[in-house]
Amino acid sequence: MSNHLSDRVRNMSTSATLAMAAKARELRNEGKDIIGLSLGEPDFNIPDFIKESAKQAIDENYSSYTPVDGYAELKKAISNKFKRDNDLDYDPKQIVVSTGAKQSLFNVAMVVLDPGDEVILPAPYWVSYSDIVKLAEGVPVEVATGIHTDFKMTPEQLEAAITPKTKMLWFSSPCNPSGSVYNKAELEALAQVLRKHPNIFVVSDEIYEHINFRGGHVSIAGIEGMYERTVTVNGVSKAFAMTGWRIGYIGAPEWIAKGCTKLQGQVTSGANAIAQRAVITALEAPKSKIQYMIDEFHKRRDLVLDLLGEIEGFKLNVPEGAFYVFPDISAFFGKTLNGVVIKDASDFAMYLLEHANVATVTGEAFGDPNCIRISYAASEKELREAIARIKAVV
Repeated sequence: MSNHLSDRVRNMSTSATLAMAAKARELRNEGKDIIGLSLGEPDFNIPDFIKESAKQAIDENYSSYTPVDGYAELKKAISNKFKRDNDLDYDPKQIVVSTGAKQSLFNVAMVVLDPGDEVILPAPYWVSYSDIVKLAEGVPVEVATGIHTDFKMTPEQLEAAITPKTKMLWFSSPCNPSGSVYNKAELEALAQVLRKHPNIFVVSDEIYEHINFRGGHVSIAGIEGMYERTVTVNGVSKAFAMTGWRIGYIGAPEWIAKGCTKLQGQVTSGANAIAQRAVITALEAPKSKIQYMIDEFHKRRDLVLDLLGEIEGFKLNVPEGAFYVFPDISAFFGKTLNGVVIKDASDFAMYLLEHANVATVTGEAFGDPNCIRISYAASEKELREAIARIKAVV
């Protein structure tokens, strides 16, 4: 028998963030002192009040299969959260709980897209968007932004990207990888374009909603004319430091929610019972319970910008959310550093790994070949040391 993987898997990209993390682990196992700034994972422990809720759920024997779309109590908590934080009225029937926000995104793509449907992706975009769209037999349409616009798509760019085949627009705010945050006026301007094209749906990835340094998050579903055509995606991995608990969710038009439940019923069924019970507690808590993490990320952002700003060749903007900086490092292209010719961002990221022992991620994986992504979800000590190493080798 021939060992022949399916075309869909052979044509799929490997997640660049996970690949770099694996390479960093491999080098650590060889004894190298690698500082990892590649993964988007908070370095905080899960808050104790959430841990206690999980322990209670174990004691209360929450061990059976869960409803495919999530516990009713959790869906009610999500509904209340949407109303409290986003002024969005999602009935529990419009909510589907999944095994992480990544599964939520995959569900939506599989439920809404038909072969050949185009999906507009403002670049840079999260690394998995493009391949998820391709798995659903859709066609990713990248719209290049750049540091000069804080990596945000303009209404003119959106209008120019729309064709008769356009089915969806996907974007994140706060954005992974750039940290950019769309304000209300910017979302209104995009919505004005979309209102002229009523058959285009929007996926709004708001997983970094609370890690926002500008003082207020705006959901595009709350803009006039957008609610019935927007899928709002969120989860608990980032703001609550619950990456391994794997709970994400959507608020969506009911027909999309039903489709996602139908699909999920044939793929994974319901998400983890203990994690769901703990998430009820997390979402019902006031934001003040996690403010210490947000304040620390804000402090680290300012530190990283100050330190990177001292390195010639790093072009920076000021990200207003998430926990990434996305410097333009194209000034190094064509140069030779320690005998290594830097042709592109991938070369530069690998150079930093091999010569500075610092793991970052190439911007090419996010649709922007001029940049690298640096995560500051690490301790101040690690950040200072990592940037000192980078400065030394460039």
